[in-house]
Amino acid sequence: MTIFASVPLAPADPILGLATRFKNDPFEKKVNLGIGAYRTAEGKAWILPSVAEAERRVVADPNAEKEYQPIDGKPEYKRPVQQLIFGDDVIESGCLATLQALSGTGSLQVIGQFLHFMGCKKVHGPDPTWGNHPKIFGRAGLAYGTYPYWHQESRGLDFEGMKAAMQKMEEGECILLHAVAHNPTGVDPSEAQWKEIVALCKERKLIPLLDNAYQGYASGNLATDGLSQRLFTESGMEFFIAQSFAKNFGLYGERIGYIHVKCDSKDAAEAVLSQLKVIVRQAYSSPPKHGAAIVNAILSSEDLKKQWLEELTLMSNRIVDMRVRLREAVEKRTGTAWNHITDQIGMFTYTGLTKDQVTRMVEEFHIYMTGDGRISMAGLNEGNVEYVAECIQACVSN
Repeated sequence: MTIFASVPLAPADPILGLATRFKNDPFEKKVNLGIGAYRTAEGKAWILPSVAEAERRVVADPNAEKEYQPIDGKPEYKRPVQQLIFGDDVIESGCLATLQALSGTGSLQVIGQFLHFMGCKKVHGPDPTWGNHPKIFGRAGLAYGTYPYWHQESRGLDFEGMKAAMQKMEEGECILLHAVAHNPTGVDPSEAQWKEIVALCKERKLIPLLDNAYQGYASGNLATDGLSQRLFTESGMEFFIAQSFAKNFGLYGERIGYIHVKCDSKDAAEAVLSQLKVIVRQAYSSPPKHGAAIVNAILSSEDLKKQWLEELTLMSNRIVDMRVRLREAVEKRTGTAWNHITDQIGMFTYTGLTKDQVTRMVEEFHIYMTGDGRISMAGLNEGNVEYVAECIQACVSN
């Protein structure tokens, strides 16, 4: 008898399962709106030209090596990524603990383990949120609770519900916030609302954790998308950031990101970094080299950084264009307002379709999307947006 007899078969990942179904579907007009990765107007995966050139330079470097990297990543790589979020005064204060991590997911897992180590008991995340969030913090040994976020009737932010829930959170508990372009809803707080959120975090003595997966990708502007991080920095609070370069550099498969912990003092930052390094050492010893080298080549080169920022704008503009096209096409067919499509930002739109309607979209019309009604705007293009609008109309009319 196998020693693994008590091990149950884990359910398939719902998003990756959608991708497999889409690939195997012979239907000519099939559309994949499930996976969160950028696609061109032709529906193709895209290596950013700045990334391709940076990679060429990295590989051609006569001093290149394949040695183990420092546990927290190369020290010379840190300042350029810190500058995407923080001002030079904050960086030079020494109050930042920065560590290279395995993109957003790896960053969150390391932060979760560190929160457990420092005695935090519970993380509060928005409802809804990225499906991996509760699982990551649960695996790290933390209790996970939710606070209201999506308001179905207005198809916007349930800000009053969110604030009421924050008032009930206990001192020392962690609040998970999406830094920009909330996944899955695409609904972000306004600047005034962010200021209230920061003030409430400070009043309740919560530990803020900002999941920064889309900076620059949402609006095409790093500073605009960095608003929440800037407000928390200005507040004087200590907080965590999980920074991913999957979306804004298109480095999905390189698993590159960083953890930043804003601390009160240089001594605190040194202690925090030392303990984060212990977690990494015990988990995977040291980070991979290639993705970090590509990011650094771009951020430390004036010409490549300029090109990258232009490519960010291009990607963001295409997503915005698709929002406008889908809204116009759906409203033309349904005769009702679908302004939430253009009110939302970032890669995803929370359509408001019910589970039954989503099932019909997938099974009858071969439009692959997650069960909560979320669609990836990057999967839309001029060749399929009218078909998607027709199918939405068919689902909401019957």
